[in-house]
Amino acid sequence: MSKVILFPVQPAPEEEVDLSLLDRDQLLERLARLREQIAQLNAAEPRNQNSEAYEAWGDRHELLEDLVDDVLDRLDELE
Repeated sequence: MSKVILFPVQPAPEEEVDLSLLDRDQLLERLARLREQIAQLNAAEPRNQNSEAYEAWGDRHELLEDLVDDVLDRLDELE
């Protein structure tokens, strides 16, 4: 039997941040944390692409990528 790894799809409370309230250093720190989360998620990618675990993994990955895009957009606005 394969091991089921659950990946939360909804943002965690720390992900629900008003980016307009963060300064450049805070945004860069957040960006680094998000990229680390993506790297950890990539390391745990389920092998079976037709599984529920893979679907949850993909949803979580997409959410994190969207959050990275939001931070990058906010950094662009500050320049």
